[in-house]
Amino acid sequence: MIRVHINDPLDQEALNLLKSKSQLQVTCEHLDKDKLLELIPQIEVLIVRSATKVTEDLINKGEKLKVIGRAGVGLDNIDVTAAKQKGIKVLNTPGASSISVAELTFGLILSASRHIARGTCDLKKGLWTKKELEGHELYGKTIGIVGLGTIGKEVAKRSIAFGMKVIAYDPFVEYFEGVKMVSLEELFTNSDIITLHVPLSNETKHMINSETISKMKDGVIIINASRGGVIDEQALYDALSSGKIYAAALDVFEVEPPADDLRKKLLQLPNVTATPHIGASTHEAQAKVGRELVERIFAELGI
Repeated sequence: MIRVHINDPLDQEALNLLKSKSQLQVTCEHLDKDKLLELIPQIEVLIVRSATKVTEDLINKGEKLKVIGRAGVGLDNIDVTAAKQKGIKVLNTPGASSISVAELTFGLILSASRHIARGTCDLKKGLWTKKELEGHELYGKTIGIVGLGTIGKEVAKRSIAFGMKVIAYDPFVEYFEGVKMVSLEELFTNSDIITLHVPLSNETKHMINSETISKMKDGVIIINASRGGVIDEQALYDALSSGKIYAAALDVFEVEPPADDLRKKLLQLPNVTATPHIGASTHEAQAKVGRELVERIFAELGI
């Protein structure tokens, strides 16, 4: 029997598919790090989402561990280097949730441009703030997409449909129809809206900072539905407070949940729209993510 442990929620259809294989012994329970460290020597396949941090010490105790499956796009919560050193295969599902994340991105863009969230909150408080909520059209604006992977390309398609001028930076992409590929500096300089779709790495950490913000247009809008750590949130707060940045819409934060003083202050700004890391949180995305990950695990195990 191959022991499979699911430490973060997985779509029910995917769970049923795993349990349908007689070769697998499947357990599904969120364990904190200490309890997971106790169990990991018995586990051959570990499945996580973003909540569980698969650190080097956890990997090193995984004496039987063959596969780590991440039900989602990013791998920043998994020590991929440590896994590789032990010959453990790390699998993820980079394309399965791309449409859901792209659609949320456009919801964030619209909310930041037209004050949708603030208008809703004001009305619920009994306030009629119509005169304060004049926004901006998207038509004819230049959107800069940082990272033109599967999600970035879906955002580009929707931007084109809105009649926007689309520019993008991605060192691994040379061409995408309807999109002008530019340098990162050119993107920062020329964009009315900047949306981030990159993994968190040494190269992308705090790529939005006081220096790069200073290169941007006055009144730029920043959207982040990738990873919180790609923005220096103190620099973002300062630029939002000064009016250099018109608005920001954030689905992710460097610290999640964002309970510390800096992020509390950031969330209290009237020109910030935020959601609690729900980019892939649709029924459709979770079904696709779960199914694709399970199929990849079956292929890896040869069952």
